[in-house]
Amino acid sequence: MKRSRHWLGLLYAGRAGHAMMFSAYSGVLPAVTLAWGMSASEAGAIQSAWHLGFLVSLFITGILADRIGARPVVLRSSLLAAVSAVAFAVFADDFDSAFLLYGFAGLCAGGTYTPALKLIFEEADPVRRGRAMGGYLAAGSVGYALALGSIALLVASGWRAGLLCAAAGGLVGCALVHLALAGMDDRRPAGAPPSPLRGMADLGRNPAAIGCIGAYTAHCWELLGMWAWLPAFVAASALAAGGADPATAVGGGIAVAALSHLVSAAGSVAGGTLSDRHGRAAVMMAATVASLACSLAFGWLYAAPLWVVAAFALVYNLAAIADSSVYSTALAEVVPARSIGAAYSLRSVTGFAAGALAPWLFGIALDAGRAWWGESTAAWALAWTSLAAGGIAGPFLIASYRRHAGRPVVRG
Repeated sequence: MKRSRHWLGLLYAGRAGHAMMFSAYSGVLPAVTLAWGMSASEAGAIQSAWHLGFLVSLFITGILADRIGARPVVLRSSLLAAVSAVAFAVFADDFDSAFLLYGFAGLCAGGTYTPALKLIFEEADPVRRGRAMGGYLAAGSVGYALALGSIALLVASGWRAGLLCAAAGGLVGCALVHLALAGMDDRRPAGAPPSPLRGMADLGRNPAAIGCIGAYTAHCWELLGMWAWLPAFVAASALAAGGADPATAVGGGIAVAALSHLVSAAGSVAGGTLSDRHGRAAVMMAATVASLACSLAFGWLYAAPLWVVAAFALVYNLAAIADSSVYSTALAEVVPARSIGAAYSLRSVTGFAAGALAPWLFGIALDAGRAWWGESTAAWALAWTSLAAGGIAGPFLIASYRRHAGRPVVRG
């Protein structure tokens, strides 16, 4: 069977379907927090369970992509991701079941991410790699927006309907991924499979890679923490501002988050394209500084008019996502080809470990702020500042990457 000329577009569409379950929980978070009687830290822990499962999956599938090729890993992971998404949507009914099932869904989803980036790096035109990877991340943002938009429309039908809609997206995504990769040859490594330990050891002697991985870790802390809590914050802010009943406030929060993800889709493509023209480090630094400023400022908008909060959320999402694809391209360019999967695996462990902790610690900070000051601007500002605190090392690590990125790399 001949490979489709439109394989990249189909792969993007499949990514959008799979990504729906990633943001589905944040969309139903206000509703299930009340339904299941959870504290803010418990609500954040469920999102953290996804990230923990996801990072384990990313580590394993990144290594497998080096050993058996990216294509078979993506295909098999796509099926597992769809099945686990359906299981979470159908059976999650309290904190314990949601924690386990959402963590399992994350564990099954990682193979649709970094192995797919490795595949795009191998198959895309080298002069447009940043743009191609940016398109894949943009497709994920579209999926996040589709899930949140669906949940906002289905809010009257209950949170379960929203989760089922996101799970259906995963099933469609699985079919599209298989169609995209049909007829594509597997790029299996010649000779003996590369050693993961050797790949990790090579990274330890590569300061450009270490700087890039470290900066990505700080980036994930901010980005994933923000995505988890954005709908709940907008809803709480709308209630505090007055003029909205609880259901309308929750729906508004979800809608704002969905719109911000659509804007961030443009940011992913723009960031990747700009990095092709102006350099990886310049785009990484500009986006990181802007994102840190937003994290420090966002909580102080609690109870502001909804249009102000919504406009700032769009800017925040744009800044936070603009460099995501750039990290993927930059890292692949400073490690040997045989170690790209291992590099992505290590990056995934550190990045998504940070992303797993951030929503939980955000919730802890919010609970503490509420205990000291009640439901207030100060409580939310403290919580959002926790994201800036985790991301503050980013500019220094980007500077380290920039100093060492010009060194020659063995591409064997």
